[in-house]
Amino acid sequence: MGNRIARAAFARMSGGVSSHAFTEAWSDWAQHLSRSPGRQLELAERAQRNVMRLMMAASGSGADTESSFKPKSYDHRFQHPGWQKMPFALWQQSFLAVQDWWDYATDPLRGMRQADADRTRFMARQLLDTVAPSNFPWLNPEIIEETTRRGGRNLTDGAANFTSDFVKTVTQVHQPAPEGFEIGKDLACTPGEVVFRNDIFELIQYAPQTETVQAEPILIIPAWIMKYYILDLSPHNSLVNYLVGQGFTVFMISWCNPTVDQAELSLEDYRKRGVLAALDAVSAIVPEQKIHAVGYCLGGTMLSITAATMARDGDERLASVSLMAAQIDFAEAGELLLFLDESQVAFLEDMMWEQGYLDRPQMARTFATIRAEDLVYSRAVRRYFLGKENLPSDIGVWNSDTTRMPARMHSEYLRALFLENRLSAGRFAVEGRVIALKDITAPMFVVATETDHIAPWRSVYKTRLFTHGDLDFVLTKGGHNGGIVSEPGHPRRHYRISHRPAEALYIGPDDWFEQQDPKPGSWWPEWAEWLAARSSGAGPVPGMGAPEAGYAPLVEAPGTYVFQT
Repeated sequence: MGNRIARAAFARMSGGVSSHAFTEAWSDWAQHLSRSPGRQLELAERAQRNVMRLMMAASGSGADTESSFKPKSYDHRFQHPGWQKMPFALWQQSFLAVQDWWDYATDPLRGMRQADADRTRFMARQLLDTVAPSNFPWLNPEIIEETTRRGGRNLTDGAANFTSDFVKTVTQVHQPAPEGFEIGKDLACTPGEVVFRNDIFELIQYAPQTETVQAEPILIIPAWIMKYYILDLSPHNSLVNYLVGQGFTVFMISWCNPTVDQAELSLEDYRKRGVLAALDAVSAIVPEQKIHAVGYCLGGTMLSITAATMARDGDERLASVSLMAAQIDFAEAGELLLFLDESQVAFLEDMMWEQGYLDRPQMARTFATIRAEDLVYSRAVRRYFLGKENLPSDIGVWNSDTTRMPARMHSEYLRALFLENRLSAGRFAVEGRVIALKDITAPMFVVATETDHIAPWRSVYKTRLFTHGDLDFVLTKGGHNGGIVSEPGHPRRHYRISHRPAEALYIGPDDWFEQQDPKPGSWWPEWAEWLAARSSGAGPVPGMGAPEAGYAPLVEAPGTYVFQT
């Protein structure tokens, strides 16, 4: 007990990050490099070549010469025109030259674990980012220009922003939504009623907007690490509002924001008293009809588990299964895997054991670190040195609406899914018996996003590898959230789509990508047509809830759980 208390205290001080995996990675890299003289020579040659390129770039007109180093596609720190002029161009190019060398130096060595190579590269990138010239007012032309233009007012405004952010971080006080972004009025405002509630979730049934509706209803299962209204943002980009407008009866799970008293909620609780309870409610409200089930992110993973279990047990209530940015195999789950090994999971378990849950700020730091160039340093420069306020947006308000995860459930899915990858390996048991994803016979619609760093699209694509049924796969432009919230009319959007008949031969992701031409626009209409084609036709509008079956309307949407802080 005393050891665990000590580990929990240390975990809280380190933000839940264990140093063991990173120390081990550096050691693995250094030892393999020390006995690779050929590799050492290559690194020396790379350094010499980079110095020559740097000298050539410096002798040109600035950083935009043929020999210059280019920032990564997601690195927006050097977009200001001032970085193309001397001496700023030289500082920028020097930083990028060092970054290039470290990227090369941390390529895998023979005999070195791939995970250690990836972690070493990640840590080198993080260390370099702390000394990027864009971080320092006297080296950043954009800060110098703004300071001159505003007579230093940007720095005083930035100091006020820093103070405000520091106080918010320390106190963890929930901030009200800015004007024009009120939950239930401006966001999450599609009309409906809560028709069921237990300690884990509220079930929202949305009011019809058409005279007739498709006979089969839709049940949406969002991830429990986020508030559901990422799928019901502003009216113009609300996926819920769009589906209702297309003539579907839509239900939404709104998960609770668990407290320390709910620390023992398990994955099985979320499956049985969450997803299955919601299916029971929808079946009672719209009787004798199959259900189109939709899962987003980890909600999609839970839906896959539920669908495979239902198939095993002969439950045929699902008309279709739609997965959005959801993984069923976690072997290639992107840079999130850098934070996960036995030491790291045990560290998190100790921290959650003490506080009863994993808080959203602790998760947010992990997600931000993966793209620190943009989500940490660019934001800090903008707020603290340029003195600019963050302009409110619907997705920004949603992103700051914090949630927690129960300790037991979080530990179970980290171990069973991320760490041990049991689901696709055929080792995930439900009620004492292993389930198989290939048992799912309902048609599937799987959506991945091109720049998703939480659920990389090639990882999502593996749904085609581990299932055998009828499946449509979509790859759309955007990231984990932006690619899903991709309403018709959104500028510069495209997607790729293909159909795989049941039992068709497997095609790898890169070959698939080359074979599919991009289509302009949003994937939403394509999905709506797919759902309609797998429905039995339009019919009368069902009532709101089913009071006679115990599902009387309780409160207007968006309900009460969405307001829990």
